[in-house]
Amino acid sequence: MSSDAGETSRHRLSLRVYYEDTDAGGVVYHARYLHFMERGRAEWLRALGFEQQRLRDEQGVLFAVRRMDIAFLRPARFDELLVVESSITQCGRASLDFAQRVLCQPGDTLACRAVVNVACVDAARLRPTRIPEDLMTAFLSETAHGR
Repeated sequence: MSSDAGETSRHRLSLRVYYEDTDAGGVVYHARYLHFMERGRAEWLRALGFEQQRLRDEQGVLFAVRRMDIAFLRPARFDELLVVESSITQCGRASLDFAQRVLCQPGDTLACRAVVNVACVDAARLRPTRIPEDLMTAFLSETAHGR
């Protein structure tokens, strides 16, 4: 049930850079981009009607990052408004590939981009497991209809 999603719709999450996100020079610390992208994926999932705690409690699954390829292209700075874009590029039986971008506002200037592979894991055993059917249906519908 693997699907090459190609170009799909992008979920957009706006957030502000706070002092705690920056280094001594007022530039976003590189590891904070991982936090921003995690929020983007979590809010994308929530927008599809799935909350992570409920998935764990009711379906016994979690999502964990397996692999990430990231490029830092422009420094984001304290108090800037950012937009995190997230879209699925590949949907497998037990994993998803996301394309994510962090853009500086105004103007959507690209600060960071990443390809993120996320695995579905059994919450009790922390071992890979199939993505539940209702989730898979929602993911494939999202990619097919470009919502």
